[in-house]
Amino acid sequence: MNNAKINKLSDGINESLFEFAEYDDKEAQRAGYSNYSYWRSTWQVFIRNKAALFLLVLMTVLILFTIIQPYLPDQKLPTKIYIDSKTNMQLRNHPPDSEFWFGTNSIGQDLWSRIWSGTRTSLLIGIAVGIWEAIAGIMIGALWGYVRVLDRPITEIYNVLDNIPVTIILILMTYIMRPSLSTMIIAMCMTGWLGMARFVRNLIVIIRDREYNLASKCLGTPTGRIITKNLLPYLVSVIMLRMALAIPAAIGYEVFLTYIGLGLPVSIPSLGNLINEGRALMMVKSLRYQLIFPAIVLSMVTISFYVMGNVFADAADPRNHV
Repeated sequence: MNNAKINKLSDGINESLFEFAEYDDKEAQRAGYSNYSYWRSTWQVFIRNKAALFLLVLMTVLILFTIIQPYLPDQKLPTKIYIDSKTNMQLRNHPPDSEFWFGTNSIGQDLWSRIWSGTRTSLLIGIAVGIWEAIAGIMIGALWGYVRVLDRPITEIYNVLDNIPVTIILILMTYIMRPSLSTMIIAMCMTGWLGMARFVRNLIVIIRDREYNLASKCLGTPTGRIITKNLLPYLVSVIMLRMALAIPAAIGYEVFLTYIGLGLPVSIPSLGNLINEGRALMMVKSLRYQLIFPAIVLSMVTISFYVMGNVFADAADPRNHV
């Protein structure tokens, strides 16, 4: 009698607390689905850093303005020499005013248009060298680190090229070809990939013999698929950091080469040429603007890429994702 009452009471409790749910295939799939996205999570982590987000907006605006600046109204030509209407002579070292916003240089050229033209040139050099460094460096470094047969020949090639200073290569290229934008890009690209290739190779050597890579190899997975699917995704953060730093490094190297007289000809505006011209006038207080304005633009570009590269590398690390 007591057992019947207990069972009846238990059934009443179960009916009041629990209800049977019918199986729904769509709901089951939705419950087992994760909407995690690696790149979306990377972006979310990146934008949490307010400084990096501000610099990203700043660089986007600066690059867009640099591209559209020649097409804006009332813009002057960067290579044209302007004449003073009163003296009928070159408008040399004219201070900044409403007509010449950044003043003129020592031969009467508009510094405003020359700075933006030089920024376009320097960014073109930096982006071209950075893209080549990423493509060649990652491909060669991945093969160098994973394919053991290629380790010795690529190491020998690396040792030969790495021991030749880039300055010597640029001097030889200048003798072979005339000094130009293409000459500088080719000379930088000849050795620019070495650092990225060595960096990728060392990282791949560390992870190439892990269990999942050995299992993929035993199953007959092609080498290219193992590299692109198993190895390179682990290196995204450090590779992006190297790519971001390659652009300001190339621009800084162009400035240095122009400073020592191996850069672009004076007829091609670049941040290196502008800073080199302003450097000669820095001791004259009234003419320091010719150094200050291009130095500010160069500092903005290099610092922005450096900070964004470091923050993006941290954001690309899955351990920092939520």
